[in-house]
This record gives sequence, structure tokens and C-alpha cells, in this order.
Amino acid sequence: MSAPRATAPGQRSGNVIRDSALGRVPETVEEIIRLNGAVWGNPHVAPALLEILRLRNARTVNCVFCKSVRYESARADGLTEERAQMIGEHYQGSALTAREKLVIALADCYLGFPAAVPAELAQRLRAEFSGAQIATMLVALMTFNFTSRTAVSIGGMPEGPLPLTVLPVSVTTA
Repeated sequence: MSAPRATAPGQRSGNVIRDSALGRVPETVEEIIRLNGAVWGNPHVAPALLEILRLRNARTVNCVFCKSVRYESARADGLTEERAQMIGEHYQGSALTAREKLVIALADCYLGFPAAVPAELAQRLRAEFSGAQIATMLVALMTFNFTSRTAVSIGGMPEGPLPLTVLPVSVTTA
């Protein structure tokens, strides 16, 4: 494993964002935490769907930390570990609901080439979700993607998987 390009600050606050290398830039870390809080506190999209977006992003970016975390609110909203494991490569043939599969298709589009949303996907999204829900999911994806890509690019990620950890949203928003 290579040495991290940036290390976490020495102090521990109990907030995983503030305690990561992102905490080295205090001028922006509080805004990142607020943005994460706004994403998870948004009433337009159920926590289980947000978690599906976050986990699909984690898989795509290969953020070892993000892949190992599950949020309590998503679990309380019905996203079991068995369902979380279905978010992988063969999700289309899984027991996930049509709505959950549509959310994954949105994530894949955003993470791959967001300027080329196929017309059929856009039509299905508009039929299933309101404009506010689609916008919320895209802002959530943006937030998850930039924080996980930053974590991966800063370095210091473990080589292998971490143990599964269930966290309250407050660990990343307070």
C-alpha cells in the first residue's frame, strides 16, 4: 500500500468527513458537511434510494471506505444487506424493485456520461419521479461522487475490504 498523499488532521471530532484528509481544508469542510446533511435530510427521496445511489457510486469509484459503510436511516427504510449486495454488476436480474433498478441506471448514467441520458431512460425517470426527486438524486450523486473521488485520490485507502460498519447519518452531518 502506498503512503497517503495527504493525512487526516491529528484531532478527532467524531465526524468522518471532518476527521478525514478533507478536514485539512477547514475553509470548505464545513460546507461539505452541510451539503451532505442537506442531501440526507431532504424529504424528496427515501433514505434507501439515497443509499443505493451512494453504494453504486462507491462501487464505481472503488472507495473502500464508502463500500464498507451503511447508514442506519437506509436500513430503517428497508435496505437490508442482502439488498445492498444486489447493487453490483448484475443488478438488472436481481430482486431489486423496478424503481431501485431505475435509480441505479440513473447513477450509471451520471457516473459514466451525464450529458447523454438516453431518451428512454429520461422518460422512465420522469414517469416514476418528480422533478424535485430527480434533482435531489443528482445532487446526492454529485456529493457522493466528489467526496469519494477526493478520498480515493488523496490516498491512504486500505488495499482490501473493510468490515461492514453501520453509521447514523449524524456521523457525517453534524
